[in-house]
Amino acid sequence: MTAQNVIPLTPRLKSLAARQWHDYRRAEPGSSFADPELSVTLDEAYAIQMETARLRCAAGDAIAGYKVGCIGAGVVEQFGMSGPIHARLFRSEIRNGGEKLRHTAFTNPAIEGEMALRIGDNGRIAGAFPVIELHQFVFRAPRRTLAELVANNGINAGVIVSSELKTTPLEKWENARSLSVAINGTTVDAGPLWAMQGGATEAIDWLQSDLDRFGEILRPGDIVLAGTPLGLHPVRPGDHVAVSIDNREYLHCGFA
Repeated sequence: MTAQNVIPLTPRLKSLAARQWHDYRRAEPGSSFADPELSVTLDEAYAIQMETARLRCAAGDAIAGYKVGCIGAGVVEQFGMSGPIHARLFRSEIRNGGEKLRHTAFTNPAIEGEMALRIGDNGRIAGAFPVIELHQFVFRAPRRTLAELVANNGINAGVIVSSELKTTPLEKWENARSLSVAINGTTVDAGPLWAMQGGATEAIDWLQSDLDRFGEILRPGDIVLAGTPLGLHPVRPGDHVAVSIDNREYLHCGFA
């Protein structure tokens, strides 16, 4: 496949990507964006994201899928900007349901409840299941932009997945009405399952179209976070997070 919109990886962009990778390892994401003189276009931000991912994979990690982000009403209102954008998921950050995470391993950690999709043959949806998306909720520029969000890989810091749910067919959720998030037993957010009007199919179609611009494709086994209508919620040490569909809890995690 030929990339339609590849931005040349100039020395400047390569240097910014190297700094992003350095910042990630220090758990201090996106320090470059604290510079008020820094100007990055959206396509340059994708080039930075891709080069940072290359550096990360060269160090032993691997791409596990993608996320579609910044589309739901909750996030759009919080961020003050609207996507959609895409970012990458990494194998090292796919975590098991019920896991207890170290709060200090993140910078300003926050969570979302969301629906994820598993890609089967020919790019088709082979499964759908709720997840908890983890974030490092950090913006450093004086004004939040999609470019900073994209260069920082959608501020994604991993995803909590229940292995038992990964084979659940999309049809199971056809009549589901509500996705909700509870922290310490109190529901803090609830809304429909899908952020895009066309649901899971629209999310996958948009993502593959956007990946086409860079000569990339979805592969069997990829996990795709389909976007959420809910907002991000900061978490503190001792918090317990649970995600439910129609008041039935499907997975949880904790922070120590």
